[in-house]
Amino acid sequence: MEPIVIYTQPDCPPCEITKKYFQEKGIAYTEKDVKQSQIAKNELIKKYKSYSTPTVIIGEKVITGFNITAIENELSNIHNEE
Repeated sequence: MEPIVIYTQPDCPPCEITKKYFQEKGIAYTEKDVKQSQIAKNELIKKYKSYSTPTVIIGEKVITGFNITAIENELSNIHNEE
C-alpha cells in the first residue's frame, strides 16, 4: 500500500477524526505535526501547496481536510491497483 501521511496540529478536531478513521480501519499512517516540526510545516506548504490541517497524502494524492469521500476513493483506487 502507498504510504499515508497526515499533517496535523494540536487542538484540531478534524485532525483527531482523521487519525481515528485510519486507526479504526487498521490503516497505518505517519503523522507529521506542523506545530512541532518546521520541516513538516515547510513540506505541507511548499511541496503540497496546503495551508490547512488535516492534509492527507496517499501516494501522490493530496486531500485537504477530513474529506471521507476523497479518502475512501483514493484507498479503493490503491486496492484496485494491487
